[in-house]
Amino acid sequence: MPDDAAAAARAAAEEDSAFSHAAVDPDATSAYGTHPDQVIDFYAPRTTSESPVPLVVVLHGGAWRARYDRRHITPFADYLARRGFAVANVEYRRGGDPLIPEQKQKQKQKQKQKQEQEQDPGDATPPAGRWPETFDDVAAALDALPALVREALPQADPRRTVLTGHSAGGHLALWAAARHVLPADAAWRTTQPALLRGVVALAPIADFEVAEKLDVCGNASLQLLGGQDTFAERRPYADPVLLLPTGIATTLVQGRTDVVVPHTVAESYADAAAKAGEVVGLTLLEDVGHFPLIDPAADACAVVAEEIAQLAW
Repeated sequence: MPDDAAAAARAAAEEDSAFSHAAVDPDATSAYGTHPDQVIDFYAPRTTSESPVPLVVVLHGGAWRARYDRRHITPFADYLARRGFAVANVEYRRGGDPLIPEQKQKQKQKQKQKQEQEQDPGDATPPAGRWPETFDDVAAALDALPALVREALPQADPRRTVLTGHSAGGHLALWAAARHVLPADAAWRTTQPALLRGVVALAPIADFEVAEKLDVCGNASLQLLGGQDTFAERRPYADPVLLLPTGIATTLVQGRTDVVVPHTVAESYADAAAKAGEVVGLTLLEDVGHFPLIDPAADACAVVAEEIAQLAW
């Protein structure tokens, strides 16, 4: 089997494993806006503790496309809750029309997408993200979070909050932690850094220019910013690599064999941070692709939990 075919087969197996887990219902759900996607699911720690526990805020991936909602990352959220964290799983508006979200329908989705691609390749992939709604929602969710956490997760200690996200969610986590360094005219800019212990970004789309050169997720970052005509104009407001330094402890976790978001993207962000005078941790995992980072059955997921714990505790 050629190397590229073997890599594709391995990536498919990793994805199937990550999506094989049943979705886990939250202990509570709160709205931070009026749109159906403006909600946060809360998971209480599954362990007992006499003192408040750290809060992990999760931003799911899926190339900012509506076919991937927060349900696919609920096994990861539950995994963190079983490790003793309080967890907030944030939903936000994405691009395109949502497909059936249940994990049991995943194979049906793949078959449908394949048929659509054969019939009309240009229309098969929905657009990625919404400008500015995707960013509006992440900013609004994090602004509303402290009050919502007090009500839904009294066990949580908001002073020990770690922000994490996978893939496109990794981008949003890095972006959310950099709101205080956004351009002065940005609607999402804050006057102070977020009260975070740190950020753990998992295979993040952290440098849009590099991502576009590599055609990551079918030019998803280009679509997120509205297309070629507005890409350069909007990048300073949206691209984490242009929002450095943040002054917030940041770790990137990345698989070396990731073919969805190659490790070159994370390495470019880490290099830019170093040039800006900021040290960003970069953990590269051998023989690990894109999805094991959020797969409770994978060893890589335990590495992720440990990276979060090092910042949170």
